[in-house]
Amino acid sequence: MTAEQRRNLHAFRGYVRKILDPTYILSYMTPWFKDDVVQHIQAEKNNKGPMEAASLFLQILLELQEEGWFRGFLDALHQAGYSGLYEAIESWDFQKIEKLEEYRLLLKRLQPEFKTTINPEDILPEISGCLINQECEEIIQISSNKGLMAGAEKMVECLLRSDKENWPKTLKLALEKEESKFSELWMVEKGTETIQMKDLEDDEMKTLDVQIVYKEEPENQNLSQNSCPSSGVLATYSPLKPRNYQLELASPAQKGKNTIICAPTGCGKTFVSLLICEHHLKKFPQGRKGKVVFFAVQLPVYEQQKSVFSKHFERLGYKVAGISGATADNVSVEQIIENNDIIILTPQILVNSLKNGTVPSLSIFTLMIFDECHNTNKHHPYNMIMFNYLDQKLGGSSDSLPQVIGLTASVGVGDAKNTAEATEYICKLCASLDTSVVTTVRDNLEELEEVVNKPQKFFRKVESRTTDKFKCIISQLMAETEALAKSIFEELGTVTLENLSQIQNRNFGTQKYEQWIIAVQKACMVFQMPDKDEESRICKALFLYTSHLRKYNDALIINEDARVKDALNYLKNFFRNVRAAGFDAIEQDLTQRFEEKLLELEGISMDPSNENPKLEDLSFILQEEYHLNPETRTILFAKTRALVDALKNWIEEHPRLSFLKPGILTGRGRTNQTMGMTLPAQKCALDAFRTNRDSKILIATSVADEGIDIAQCNLVILYEYVGNVIKMIQTRGRGRARGSKCFLLTSNADVIEKEKINICKEKMMNDSISSLQSWNEAEFKEKILQIQSHEKLIRDNQGKVKPVLDKKNKKLLCRKCKTFACYTADIRVVEECHFTVVRDAFREHFVTKLHPRPKNFGSFEKKAKIFCARKDCLHDWGIHVRYKAFEIPVIKIESFVVEDVATGAQTLYAKWKDFNFEKIPFDAAEMYNHAQDLNLQGMDGLE
Repeated sequence: MTAEQRRNLHAFRGYVRKILDPTYILSYMTPWFKDDVVQHIQAEKNNKGPMEAASLFLQILLELQEEGWFRGFLDALHQAGYSGLYEAIESWDFQKIEKLEEYRLLLKRLQPEFKTTINPEDILPEISGCLINQECEEIIQISSNKGLMAGAEKMVECLLRSDKENWPKTLKLALEKEESKFSELWMVEKGTETIQMKDLEDDEMKTLDVQIVYKEEPENQNLSQNSCPSSGVLATYSPLKPRNYQLELASPAQKGKNTIICAPTGCGKTFVSLLICEHHLKKFPQGRKGKVVFFAVQLPVYEQQKSVFSKHFERLGYKVAGISGATADNVSVEQIIENNDIIILTPQILVNSLKNGTVPSLSIFTLMIFDECHNTNKHHPYNMIMFNYLDQKLGGSSDSLPQVIGLTASVGVGDAKNTAEATEYICKLCASLDTSVVTTVRDNLEELEEVVNKPQKFFRKVESRTTDKFKCIISQLMAETEALAKSIFEELGTVTLENLSQIQNRNFGTQKYEQWIIAVQKACMVFQMPDKDEESRICKALFLYTSHLRKYNDALIINEDARVKDALNYLKNFFRNVRAAGFDAIEQDLTQRFEEKLLELEGISMDPSNENPKLEDLSFILQEEYHLNPETRTILFAKTRALVDALKNWIEEHPRLSFLKPGILTGRGRTNQTMGMTLPAQKCALDAFRTNRDSKILIATSVADEGIDIAQCNLVILYEYVGNVIKMIQTRGRGRARGSKCFLLTSNADVIEKEKINICKEKMMNDSISSLQSWNEAEFKEKILQIQSHEKLIRDNQGKVKPVLDKKNKKLLCRKCKTFACYTADIRVVEECHFTVVRDAFREHFVTKLHPRPKNFGSFEKKAKIFCARKDCLHDWGIHVRYKAFEIPVIKIESFVVEDVATGAQTLYAKWKDFNFEKIPFDAAEMYNHAQDLNLQGMDGLE
C-alpha cells in the first residue's frame, strides 16, 4: 500500500460511500478486521444505514498499518460482485460511476411511482446481474415478509447503489419485457441541451417549450423525416415543384427586398425559404459568393432545418453546416462560417460571437433568415442580432448589410385595441427586422385553401360542480395551515411580516393564491430579527407552511378540471414524498392533519355524484366525433402537465374512451412539481401518434402550439386553454385535415370571451397587414426609419445612464435559512459574467454533490453542485467548476439575500447585473494563494 493509494482512496471516498454496503464484503476482510470491528460496522448499518456504515468502514480501513490490506480490499470487492467499483479504484477513474448519477436522481424522483407499479419479483431475474447476490436475496425476502411495495423500495435502494454501468438500460429492457407502464417514465436515452448558457451559474435552466417539426406537405412536398430513432429516413432527395402561392410568397424576397413572410402553418414556409435561398446564392457573378445564415430558436427545429437545407443544397454543390448550443464548444464558429455557404444557427451562438469578436460584423453574411420571426422583441436573441444590424445601418457604416427575411404564421398585434394600434405594432416588428414588405398570399388564395384547411371553431360553456365536498375539506386544511403560519408571529408580539396579514379575501385554488404564496416567500427571504437562529427557524417554518399551501392549491386546480381522484392522488404522492424525506415536527403535524381527513376524501373520490361535469361534456364530444368518424385523430390541449397526466388517466380508465389509447406531449423545462419530457421522449411520442393508428389522441401542453404539423389531425380540443392571438392561430393550425373541427371547452365565460377577442385580434391583424400592403413603399420605409431612429436613441440613452456603484461591503446570506455565506469583498468576476468567492472560509459554508450533467463550457468544466451546508437547509447555491488550473465555486445571486453590513437592510436580486456592487475581476495570481484549500480534487465535499 503506497501513500498515494491511501491518499487516492481518501480522495475518492465519496464515491465508495454511495455504492458500498460494507457488510457484504466483511467476510472477505477477516485478516484485517477483528470481530468487534465487524460487529461495530454491522451495528452502524442497522442504526444509520449503509452509507454511514461505509464511512466507518473507510475510516477504519485507512487507519490500518498492516501490509496487503489495500489489495485485500480490492479482492474483497471483486469477490462480492462490486465489479464497477473494483475497476474504478484499480484505475482511479470514476467516470463510469459518475455518469450513473443522473439515473440515480431520476430513479429517486420516480421512487413513489416505482414502488406502486413494479412487482419486484417479476423483473428481478432480468436485473439480478446489476445487483449483489445478497441484495437479490434480501429483495426476495422482504417481498415475501413485508409485501411487494416494500420489496420494490428495497430494489430501488439497491439500484441506487449499483456500480454496474449498464443497470439503467438493463432496467429499461426488463420493464419493456414486462410491458410495465413505468417503462414510459424510465427514459435512459440522454436528451440534448437545448439552450446556450448565458450565465454559467444559472445552472437549473428553465427552458422554453420545445418546438418539434413534422412537415407533411401534401403531394410531393414532404421536406422532413421522422425524428424518432426507430423511424426510417429519406434515402434519396428529388427536387420539389413549388406551388403558385409559394412563388408568390417568395417573389419580393427574390427581388432582394427585406421581407416578412406571414403565412399559415402547414403551407410550406420552409420550402419558400429554400426557393429564396437558392435564388439568392445563384445571383452572384463568378468570383463572388453569397453566405446565408438561417436562425432557428429551438434545437429540434434547428436539427430539422439543417437536415432539410443539407439535402436540398448539397446536391447543388453548396456547403451546409450548423452550430447550436449543444455543439458550439466542440467546433470553431469562425471556421464553420468561413468554410460554408449556408449556416444554420441557434441565435444565441451569433449573439455570443458578435460580443466576443469571433464574428466581427454581420457584413460577412449576405442573407439572414429568421424562423418564427415574431419573437424579435425585447431581449430575445433575434433582437440582439438586429440591434447590431441597426447600429451598423444607422451609424453610417459603409459596409454592406445582409438581406433580412422573417418567417411566421402570425405577426401578432400585442396589446392593440384597434386597427391603428395593431398597425403600429406590426410596423415596430418590421422596424426591428428592417423590413418594408409584409408578404401574404393574395393572388393564389384558392390554391392555399386547398392545402391548408381552416377548422370550424365551436365554443362550449359547461357547468362546474354545484357542490364540491373535496374543495370544502381541502379549503379547511388550508385555513388551518394559514392559521399555523400566522400563529408564529403571535408568539413575537409586535413583529409581523408583510403579506401574511393579507390572507383574507383570497380564493383558494386560483393562480392569485399561488401569487400570494410567492409574495410571502419573498417577504420571508428578507425578514430580519436580532436573534438569527430564531429568524432562521421562522423562515424555515414559513417555507414549509407555504409549500404545503401551494400543493393544496395545486390539488384544487386539478380538481376543478379533472377528477377528485386525480387531485387526491396528487396530494397522496406529495405526502408520501414528505414522509420519505426529512419529516420534521412541522411536516409530521401537517401530514397527520391530512391523514385524518384521508378516509373521508377517499370516499368523496369514489362517489359518482362528485364527477366533474366538464369531463362528462368532454366525453360526449369525443364519443360523438368518433361515432361520426372512427378514424378521427385528436390533439387535446391542456394548460398544465398535472392536468395532462390526469386527463390521460381518465381516458385510459373510462370504459367508452379507453380505445383512444392516449399519448402525451409536454415541455422539457423543469417546474416545481415535475421534470419535463426528454427530447427523445417528445420525438417518439409524436412519432407514435403519427404512425400508430391505435393511438387516436395526443394530450399536450403548449409545447405542441408551434412546429407540430400532422396532416391527419382533424379534431383539436382546447380544454380550459387559451392564450394570445399568435397562440390561437398556431394551435388551430394543428387541425389540418379536411372537415377539421376545433372545440374550446370551458366553464369560465371569460375564457370564451378572451378567445373571441383573439378572433377579433386576428381579423385586426389581417386588416392591418392589408392596410400596410397598400402603403407606398417609400412611405413605409420612411415610417420604419423613424421608428428605428427613435428606438436607437432610447437604447443609446439607456446605455449612457450608469447606475451608482455601491462600494460598501455587503453580506450574502442563504436565501432559505439566512445563514451567512460570504462578503461581497470576497467575490470575484470571472470572464465578465460568472461570480466566484476567493476566501478559504467560504468552503465551510457549503457542501457539494456530483453534478448530474457534468459538461464543458469554454474554459469551464462543470463538476459539482454546491448547497448550503446546514443539514436542515441544503439550499442550491450554484455549481463547482474547474476553470483553467483552478477548482472554484460559481454562485448564483438568486440563491442569496444581500444584507447591508452597516444598516442590516436586506435586498433580493434576480440577476447579478441588477446588483451594482464593486465587481473585482478574477486574478489568477490572487487565486493561487487560495488554490490549495479550494481545490476539490480530494473531493472532500462529496460526502
